Amino acid sequence: MSTTPTEVLAFPAIRAIVSANGTAEVIVAGNSRVVPAGDSVQELRRNALALVVVEAQTLQRPVRVRIEDPEGHGELIVHPDHTIESLSYQAHPTRRRTEAPETTPETRAPALIGPVPAAPVTVPVAVPEPVATAAVAPTGAPAPAATVDRQPGVPDSVASGSRGVPATPGPQTAVVAEEAPTRRSLKETSFLVSAPVLEPATQGWRGTLTRLGLRLGPSAEELSEREDIRTVSQHWPGPRTIAVVNRKGGSNKTPTVVMLSAILARYSGAATVAWDNNESQGTLGWRTEKGSHDRSVLDLIDSSTELLSPATNAAEIATFVHHQTGDKFDVLRSDENEEGDHEVSAEEVDIAHQVLTRYYRLVIMDSGNTARAANWRRMIEHTNQLVVPVTAIEDRAEAARLTLQTLESRGGHNAELARNAVVIVSESTDSKPHLSGDALKRAKDEAQRIADGFEPFVRAVVRIPYDPALVNGPIRYEALHPATRRAWLAAAAAVAAGF
Repeated sequence: MSTTPTEVLAFPAIRAIVSANGTAEVIVAGNSRVVPAGDSVQELRRNALALVVVEAQTLQRPVRVRIEDPEGHGELIVHPDHTIESLSYQAHPTRRRTEAPETTPETRAPALIGPVPAAPVTVPVAVPEPVATAAVAPTGAPAPAATVDRQPGVPDSVASGSRGVPATPGPQTAVVAEEAPTRRSLKETSFLVSAPVLEPATQGWRGTLTRLGLRLGPSAEELSEREDIRTVSQHWPGPRTIAVVNRKGGSNKTPTVVMLSAILARYSGAATVAWDNNESQGTLGWRTEKGSHDRSVLDLIDSSTELLSPATNAAEIATFVHHQTGDKFDVLRSDENEEGDHEVSAEEVDIAHQVLTRYYRLVIMDSGNTARAANWRRMIEHTNQLVVPVTAIEDRAEAARLTLQTLESRGGHNAELARNAVVIVSESTDSKPHLSGDALKRAKDEAQRIADGFEPFVRAVVRIPYDPALVNGPIRYEALHPATRRAWLAAAAAVAAGF
């Protein structure tokens, strides 16, 4: 069945790579799966596509796959029923092949694995006439064999003929011994099952029937949720830094930082810290749980020498951060001294980031509203993934667009972050704890319009439904509606896919 490209989701990202050295791999959302060995590039292709078919069957829908092999690259759509559609393919430029040298006795081509020939192979060998004749032997003594000049590479049986008979001049034949069959190395196979095992359904009516003893497969919605959980549960080599930015206040930056931190910390188990990188006083500390002290980023910077010392225990970082007991991440607050006027400098951002990446695998940074501030610009230099939150109000969306435009105009790393940004559009519109039905519908329609507007310019756009638990007070993951938690899980997966 033909499928148009717009009908097939590009998530998860799948690549099938066949190398010229006889190996191949299938990469699904950043996870590499080894393709069984093959005797040819064509067989490796078939083995790689077989793994992609398993992925399509697991998701119960067609999937896109980018293919790369020694001959070219392109894109396919792979269906669960093994149907494969080609969307594009571009062959590499043809290269002139080097002429192979003629086979010589010293460089004989290797034997092919296959049936042994029924008759021995014979090779004509020219033997020169003998240069000596047999001498007359005494009566009763056996006559000695005729002597001939030995020729290099010619067997004695050919050079001298049968025992006691002079060699006959002229062409002769030499029998080449049959080679033993070549066997494959044990390194090329495995008895382990490489295909993933699909666990039965746990949600909805399918999950209910499974618990009653009828083993049913998961629905498409549950498979999608499992894929998002797998994505956010990964561990990446080295620390990762996420910056949450929008030049307009009230654009949902702090709730976004809290929710991404909670989900990534809960599912991955990686040490995660949310850092309020406001120029002076931010609100992250107000929306999260407070520890047993009042320390902030300034205290951490002052103690950076001790914290970076090899002799310092990893647990010492707890002196400066505020642990979220339910959501399993830490918070590094901004300076909350009302009488202070200290603004964090670019050098201080470098110091704090160096300390945090020693103790944490994930650093998620809240930000102020000034893209020209030194600490804002230095934050961008340390960022691996940019997140731009927006609420369903047009001035917040316009501020987000201008933020991305500013980064794009700066070029280099800034522009790359803007192109690969994740925009999170929340349907909440104001600080009221509840919205009427008409207001909710208007918020949904406006959120959809804003999401559609950003989609052509960034890597991913995710919508978040309205939830009063995100409006005021401390934010708790468990306090959200299930639909809101599911939407934030999808948003976190989109962010993690950029690592």
